[in-house]
Amino acid sequence: MLRFMPVGDSMTIGSAGEHTWRYRLWRHLCAAYGGPFTFVGPRETLYDKEAEAPVSYAYADPGFPRGHLAGWGEGWIHMAPLIGDAVRRHRADVLLVSLGLIDLGFYTDAEQTADNVRAFVAAARAADPRIRMVIMPVTPNIRAEHDAPFATQVARFNELLAKTAAELDEHSSPLLLAPPPPSYDIHTDTYDGTHPGASGEHKIAAAFADAMHEAWGLGAPYEA
Repeated sequence: MLRFMPVGDSMTIGSAGEHTWRYRLWRHLCAAYGGPFTFVGPRETLYDKEAEAPVSYAYADPGFPRGHLAGWGEGWIHMAPLIGDAVRRHRADVLLVSLGLIDLGFYTDAEQTADNVRAFVAAARAADPRIRMVIMPVTPNIRAEHDAPFATQVARFNELLAKTAAELDEHSSPLLLAPPPPSYDIHTDTYDGTHPGASGEHKIAAAFADAMHEAWGLGAPYEA
């Protein structure tokens, strides 16, 4: 049984009424991966915007393994202290990570965020020395269109993330960088300039699926 753990911020946890990219990837892997697999993690809920808390189970389609480690307003700085215990408790084999927007927007600069990436990777490997990780850079977002200093920090972090991934990659514990979806358009693939709509969910899922297929021969190219 191959155990995937999605790790992320509001774009990964999703909000009430959504499918989420987690669901889209699960549907793809059901058709493309030839063995047993599941999604795991200490959390299962969506974010409820009215309650302003992650208390909703109102998935557009709830019939999939909903385990994850994602939170609205959480970033590398929040997940680095949590990942070791989550990997141990849920016996994750592959981490699918999409983080960074929150860190750069509210907590840390590009260099400090890259340091937290290193702390995250070290903690995950301490829990399982053979853990595999697929990490996505910060995707395009509306704030970067209007806030030049923030856009500079995003670009700088994505550069540092690529270098960090290459440096920390190990044969026994691969660290794979999944490029942002090349056709991702915040005006058509999100509902507010940041959070993915249906087409954005498919494109994020495709980025993870295609990276794993190309690098590891896992599954097949994504088909929406």
